Amino acid sequence: MPFDGLVINSLVSELGEQLINKKIEKIYQPEDDEIIIKFRNLDKRNKLMMSVDSSLPHISLTSLQKNNPLNPPMFCMLLRKHLHGGKVVDVYQVEFERILVLSIESYDELGNVNIKELIVEIMGKHSNIILIDKDTKVVIDSIKRIPSSISRQRQILPGLQYRQPPGQDKINIFSIDYDTFKNQMNKASENTQVYKAIYRLFQGISPVIAKEICLNSTVDIDTPVSHISEATYRSFWSNFSNILMKICNNRYSPNIIVDSKNNRTIDFSSIKLDIYESEHFSHTYFDSISDTINKFYSEKDKYNRIKQKSTDIIKIINTRLERLFKKLQKQKEELITAQGAEKYKLFGELILSNMYQISKGMKEIEVQNYYDPDMSTMIIPLDSRLDPSENSQRYYKKYNKYKSAQDKISKQIRDTDEEIKYLQNVLTNIENTDDINNINEIKQELIEQKYIKKRKSTKQKEKAAKFQPYKYCTENGFVILAGKNNKQNDYLTLKFASKKDIWLHTKEIPGSHVIIKTEGKEVPHDVIMTGALIAAYHSKGRSSSNVPIDYTDVKFVKKPSGAKPGMVIYENFKTVYVTPYEEEVKKLEVNAN
Repeated sequence: MPFDGLVINSLVSELGEQLINKKIEKIYQPEDDEIIIKFRNLDKRNKLMMSVDSSLPHISLTSLQKNNPLNPPMFCMLLRKHLHGGKVVDVYQVEFERILVLSIESYDELGNVNIKELIVEIMGKHSNIILIDKDTKVVIDSIKRIPSSISRQRQILPGLQYRQPPGQDKINIFSIDYDTFKNQMNKASENTQVYKAIYRLFQGISPVIAKEICLNSTVDIDTPVSHISEATYRSFWSNFSNILMKICNNRYSPNIIVDSKNNRTIDFSSIKLDIYESEHFSHTYFDSISDTINKFYSEKDKYNRIKQKSTDIIKIINTRLERLFKKLQKQKEELITAQGAEKYKLFGELILSNMYQISKGMKEIEVQNYYDPDMSTMIIPLDSRLDPSENSQRYYKKYNKYKSAQDKISKQIRDTDEEIKYLQNVLTNIENTDDINNINEIKQELIEQKYIKKRKSTKQKEKAAKFQPYKYCTENGFVILAGKNNKQNDYLTLKFASKKDIWLHTKEIPGSHVIIKTEGKEVPHDVIMTGALIAAYHSKGRSSSNVPIDYTDVKFVKKPSGAKPGMVIYENFKTVYVTPYEEEVKKLEVNAN
């Protein structure tokens, strides 16, 4: 279900219990649209995350650790100035809308106590985090400034009076009785589907909750409002009242709904929903709505942010690859032409052997090919302006020219092919990553390789990324590592691994370097197969079967001079075939990494 009024209501109840009188210890802004506030004296979920990402806005208590920029954004600095060291004195929801407010008591520069309100509006792409003065209702600032050029109806700018989002004439369900409910429903157009009328007319009701009310009232969701009888209205109100009763008594059952057929998370709810009660769905229940939100949004949020950060990189790589494939095709065509060099050498030699038959002014001559076992004849074109010796020399020059070109073009083809393999490997690293920091490392790698222009910046130099490859541990204690990108692959194989460790890689398929740490011990075949499974999983062949994996000792792996990151040659290898299964790989992963 969307982050509707019902979810906000259950969250307010939870935050009120956890945050009232708790002091703010730190404030971070890891993303342009995300604020994290850390509180003192809380359990492991000691941070409040507020994300106003246009596609996945949400709020929750969390224990999540995120990397922060070296230079905090301006809004983060402003929040620190006004809220650092302050304590939460109230948490409330505006009516039944998707608006959550934190009232925070703090001291100003003169030591006077005042209260600021941090307002989180969950409104899809219009979501925002706004800091205002509680007494004057004046906006101090917001994470997204809204000038008149963006919205004529409602501006959010420092110094302006804060106004709530337009209410769309919806009614707060906590303030109505049956007659008001029925009269409001009758305001809908006669042909409006009943479930749409419910969520369009009442605050905080999502389409899913509206469908739930219809299901429990045994009414088809597409039934027009004009066809609703008095008995059905009574049934609607009864089911509405049951939901209100759960809310008033804090009878929440936070859960995530999974489509059992394809094991895909499809929804979450703060209450149990009968609309998902069938063999097609499974439910995972949580102790808190925050844990539910964290689980539901973390993977979606991570995927979206990785996609956002990688889209431009992928476009640059694909454009470059398209040009490289055209270049390779042209080079191969040139090579075919150059491979005709031997023909010109033969022409030159046959002319010398038959000089007595040739005279200046002849345009061609038919001679016997002494180099052909069948002694066949062939026609050699001649330049009528040249004598026999000059014609022979002309063909020798062509031979030398094309012979030289053949070597040059062959080298160009090898270089182009190596660049294609390198960029395909980068694409595979991006496609297989679940780590947003890895995208930043890949981008830096491409800047160093001159594929992406480095932006001029006055910011401090960023710290070198920590070496954190994928880490796995087998049942018999062997540690297996896999690089997340080409620079990690180089470091893992050429610096981190010992000469006696085992190196694995997909055969002629883009993928990660994988190292089995031997610690001087004999490595059983089942561990090698596990390493092969991991190598296949972290490759372009992730979704394939019978993926070929080469393995050898690290000492037999070399990096050619001038080779691009991640590009190596190896010898004395063996090959095994595996089919990668995500479940088998994931159960071996060491989460601490």
